[in-house]
Amino acid sequence: MSASGGSKAIVAALGANLAIAASKFVAFAFSGSSSMLAEAVHSVADSGNQFLLLIGGKKAQREATPQHPFGFGRERYIYAFLVSIVLFTIGGMFAVYEGYEKISHPHEIEHWYWPVGVLVFALAAEGFSFRTAIKESNGLRGSLSWAQFIRRAKAPELPVVLLEDFGALIGLVLALLGVGLALLTGDGVWDGIGTVCIGVLLIGIALVLAAETKSLLLGEAAGPEVVEQIGAAMVDGDAVTGVIHMRTLHLGPEELLVAAKIAVRHDDTAAEVAKAIDAAEARIRAAVPIARVIYLEPDIYSEAEAAKGPDREATPGGPAPHPAGH
Repeated sequence: MSASGGSKAIVAALGANLAIAASKFVAFAFSGSSSMLAEAVHSVADSGNQFLLLIGGKKAQREATPQHPFGFGRERYIYAFLVSIVLFTIGGMFAVYEGYEKISHPHEIEHWYWPVGVLVFALAAEGFSFRTAIKESNGLRGSLSWAQFIRRAKAPELPVVLLEDFGALIGLVLALLGVGLALLTGDGVWDGIGTVCIGVLLIGIALVLAAETKSLLLGEAAGPEVVEQIGAAMVDGDAVTGVIHMRTLHLGPEELLVAAKIAVRHDDTAAEVAKAIDAAEARIRAAVPIARVIYLEPDIYSEAEAAKGPDREATPGGPAPHPAGH
């Protein structure tokens, strides 16, 4: 995901949510609708989330330091994870609490035209924001379904905005149903039920976001297609005859670490091996520009060693070595 594309979607969502939040608070003040209050807090939380995403994108652009030699690209993942926490606590839990209070102590909605008018306005504004996010995502989604895109995207901003806007639209429909049923029946309990439904929806979206950003924070490999491209570019059939094993890791959405043990000819000189490694790195960067950190280790391919399979003791995350004497 390009930085400009993500920022455009975030700014569109931020502008819509600020305007919507203000209008919802006004509608709540005149009508006393708990659904409107829950939706107003939801919009405030979403606005804060967009600020967090913008801050994360800015901080991720800092230059690498001796303490952080691979840069700060993962800051974007950290701030996206904070978004899920804000959405869960401020948005979801508050809405559930407010809905419970309204169900326990229902009262009629006053000045019904305020909440209805604001909800219609909010649907139009959120629809514009959602349309912008869809347009920005379509250029990157390719043939993936929307669920696959959200699960596989290495840049967190667009999936976050997509889920937030989708949740906001569903929440507005729930709020409209709650307010509408409360007005039709004269029973304010329906307003509280709509509010609880909004809270449950926001908690569900927050949990999905938390799960996806947790995976990115732990460190995800490049996608299968990218790994295949790197492997094909690494081997030239002459100086580099094969890939013995390879690991990839996203240091950020647009920065990939590649570490591999490559097979070279047993009679090549050190100078020829060094030249082969330099050429392989150049081919990898040409094929996959985000592969910016590359470590290649030359070795002589052995069928006998390959038949033994990967050495889990030498693999990060493998079993811990046994203490001496055991």
